[in-house]
Amino acid sequence: MTSTTAQTADAGVLTGRAKNLALTGLFLSMAVSMLSMSVVGTSMPIIIADIGGNQAAFTWVMTATMLASAITTPIWGKLADLTSKKVLLQLSLIVFVLGSAAAGLAHDPTWLITSRVFQGVGAGGLGALGQIVLAEIISPRERGKYMGIMGAIMAVSTVGGPLLGGWITDAAGWRWNFYVSVPIAIVAIVVLQRTLHLQTLRRKVTIDYWGAVLISAGFSSLLIWVTLGGQEFDWWSLPTLVMVGGGLLLLVIAVIVELRVEEPLIPMHLFKNRTFTMAVIASIAVGLAMFGTSVFLGQYMQLARGKTPTESGLLTIPMMAGVLLASTVVGQIISRTGKWKRYMVAGSFVLLAGLVMMGQLRYDTSFWYVGVSMFILGAGVGMCMQNLVLVVQNTVSPNELGVSSSAVTFFRTIGGTAGMSAMGAMLSQQVIEFIKEGLAALAKTNPAAMAGADKLSGGTIPKIAELPAPIRTVVEDAYGHGIGDVFLAASPVAIVAIIAIMFIPNIPLSSKSAAQQRAELQREAAAGSEATGTVTPQFFDAAVEAATGQIPVVAGRLPGEGSASAGEGADAGEGSARATSGSSAGAGEGSAAAGRPDPRDPGAAGSAGSDR
Repeated sequence: MTSTTAQTADAGVLTGRAKNLALTGLFLSMAVSMLSMSVVGTSMPIIIADIGGNQAAFTWVMTATMLASAITTPIWGKLADLTSKKVLLQLSLIVFVLGSAAAGLAHDPTWLITSRVFQGVGAGGLGALGQIVLAEIISPRERGKYMGIMGAIMAVSTVGGPLLGGWITDAAGWRWNFYVSVPIAIVAIVVLQRTLHLQTLRRKVTIDYWGAVLISAGFSSLLIWVTLGGQEFDWWSLPTLVMVGGGLLLLVIAVIVELRVEEPLIPMHLFKNRTFTMAVIASIAVGLAMFGTSVFLGQYMQLARGKTPTESGLLTIPMMAGVLLASTVVGQIISRTGKWKRYMVAGSFVLLAGLVMMGQLRYDTSFWYVGVSMFILGAGVGMCMQNLVLVVQNTVSPNELGVSSSAVTFFRTIGGTAGMSAMGAMLSQQVIEFIKEGLAALAKTNPAAMAGADKLSGGTIPKIAELPAPIRTVVEDAYGHGIGDVFLAASPVAIVAIIAIMFIPNIPLSSKSAAQQRAELQREAAAGSEATGTVTPQFFDAAVEAATGQIPVVAGRLPGEGSASAGEGADAGEGSARATSGSSAGAGEGSAAAGRPDPRDPGAAGSAGSDR
């Protein structure tokens, strides 16, 4: 009986070669989304100009993907806690590839934006599920170096993506940028099917539809207002009142719904955990810096410096080199030492320095200064981004890895989306004003040079190479000055990140993965049952609830097995619900969530299977 139970308990624990093969498939799937997202970055000005879009369309082509990704991330995360993580990961790959293929067929901004929404749905799953599966098979202590590898994959994909995208655009046209991910995605799906074998702890799947609709509508209303305000209508107007007031009202109702539903997309009790709350605040700031720079650096290089997509990709290498080096080196150090806070605090200060330096950009700024600024900003992002997810996963119970990880990713994406929309709206207004001022000055000094000014009408993004030299200088100056200003305006969010990270409790990293925690609890339940010769209600509850992931592990002990002492370095007020090595553990946050089904009810317990 003991051996059989132990084998069942360890079904979800991957070790050795099996673990390495599973990680290969996992990282390959993440590379697909990162490569596909970055490959179009440097080509976006050409794409928008080719399909007749304006600055608002440029912003929404990027924002649509990020908004869809953000809204669906909590849904993917909740489903990961309820059903097969492997199937969900493969499904998100399929949705992402289909959206990419549709985007390659676009002939107008509306089609492209719609296709990018489907890309975002798939990207939301890939971003959330990648981190959730990693937490399932890797302990927080060891996870630091793998988070660094994830950052390195992101950096390589983001460096190689623009280079590949620029070359494809110059050689075969921009549409092929959207098709490049298809063969990689097929390989990723096959590798995951053959290597990723996790224990599936199925529970009753209850989707919080009302929460999804209310959260989506609320945030969408606010983001649309930020994008269109000051252009389509005045900031202080009836549309503003409707969009802002309606959006905030919907979000308030969403909070009420989340407090009442059985399976909320974003459990409100997580905000009682100080680590989670501070990590969410810091993630919003980091998301703005990461997504904003990736979008507006491409515009800066092509519209302010007149570079081709390929040259633009090459010139943004310092940014990704900073992310690559910082995430890899810091991840290795965190895994070896177990110390994380000092590096994240330092990273937040580096992030602030990078944004302030980027705020000084102009159309004639020396490229060495641009490169140094990008490297510093990238290093700040690399030191903070993935480690914010790591510290949250370290302090929540195994059954909440999905919702907690996806919630941090959700708010990071929302921060990036809102920041991009606000920065895009600001840039659009400033570019228009700067171009008007530049043309007025040019008309006074050289009226003959105004011959190509009609190409700037309608607020559409111009094709720089087709403009006469004097007009081209006016446009480059406007974009260079405007993009520098939006980076400077974004720098205060880094101060918010600094404060939030400083307030994150310095809790040591656990040495056990989520699967190991569940397996250990099941073994202890079986051993206790054999020792007594009967299946007591306490052991029955513990075994069933551990298998279904309904309660956190508290001090590595079962109910009725003895008292649990507070572990080394665990913050009782933090509500840590993780099992640490040896006897250390944090005090459980909400060890018995209100309203959970009776574990002795067969219908509530669900069933355990294997993703094989």
